[in-house]
Amino acid sequence: MNTNIVYHKDTQPRDLGGGMTRRVLAYSPQLMTAEVSLEQGSTIAVHSHPHCQNTYILSGRFRFTVEGEDVEVSTGDTLALPPHTPHSTFCLEPGSLLDVFTPMREDFVG
Repeated sequence: MNTNIVYHKDTQPRDLGGGMTRRVLAYSPQLMTAEVSLEQGSTIAVHSHPHCQNTYILSGRFRFTVEGEDVEVSTGDTLALPPHTPHSTFCLEPGSLLDVFTPMREDFVG
């Protein structure tokens, strides 16, 4: 079987500082899933990357700034970001995001 199964209980959150943690979940060279938890007031600075990114809001409320435009999202909302799209996040209410990248983020492992 070539399936990669990752049990949440077996993952360790990585402290990113500033009230944020990230858990790398299942991934392959083509696809990666990661969970990011943020405390109220936490900020993910403006950045871009060569990966496609979909983000599902597991819980909480966030303000994303995408290419200079603000959008507020909350539990159940999703965003799809093309490669090289400048974006940032501000946590309005504590919560978690599920990020899916293609291809996988090699900078998140190792």
